Amino acid sequence: MQWLALLLLLALPAQAEEVVLGLSQDSVSISTNFDGSEILIFGAVKRQEPIPADTPLQVILTVAGPDQPLTVRRKARRFGIWINTDAVEVDAAPSFYAIATSAPWAEALSDTEDLRHRISIPRAIRSVGAPMEVTDAQNFTDAVIRIRQRNGLYQLHEGAVRLREQTLFDTRIAMPANLTEGAYATRIFLTRGGQVVSEFETVIDVRKVGLERWLYTLSRERPLVYGMMSLAIAIAAGWGASAAFRVLRSG
Repeated sequence: MQWLALLLLLALPAQAEEVVLGLSQDSVSISTNFDGSEILIFGAVKRQEPIPADTPLQVILTVAGPDQPLTVRRKARRFGIWINTDAVEVDAAPSFYAIATSAPWAEALSDTEDLRHRISIPRAIRSVGAPMEVTDAQNFTDAVIRIRQRNGLYQLHEGAVRLREQTLFDTRIAMPANLTEGAYATRIFLTRGGQVVSEFETVIDVRKVGLERWLYTLSRERPLVYGMMSLAIAIAAGWGASAAFRVLRSG
């Protein structure tokens, strides 16, 4: 059976167009003075046949941080104060998500292909579980997208991929300072007429280093020690500020 499967695989026609990818760096180190990073992503299209002349090639590139579950709450004013009223559970939302395209979104990808590959920002957020009394669950998803776009965590850059001679492409993705540690899946899609003709995936590794790494590990492995140390630092900072204020007043 294994030999039969191998023969069937070899008998399949090679993809007419495939991605050959490069990264300016395949890892990002988060240190105490980390204020963001910019990743240059570049590549070429390898072909088995001449460039088709009927429909232009387009490139879509995505970088997605680790998925996280979250609870989205809605506040309402009751009796003069703001309180939580409704809550919706989101099974998985990427902590960071950036999209860059070589053309306007509607030209680069059809809605059917977006549904199949889950490329757009709303479709990257999976399984929104809303209680029966919540009839507008989409508004909660929209709120997550709006807040994370404001913080630079969700990005859509139409026309940001430079595509030369339908063969060479490159773009830059700005990664903000407030990144979550983990593997960032990077996907490249080649499309023609809104249809995906080739897909390539790699990973950018984002890790804390130095003091950030030590504090992160301490908080996970020895939470009691981490809590006591944080309390001691807070007390010392408060005492130092008080002492400085007394000196300034007496002077």
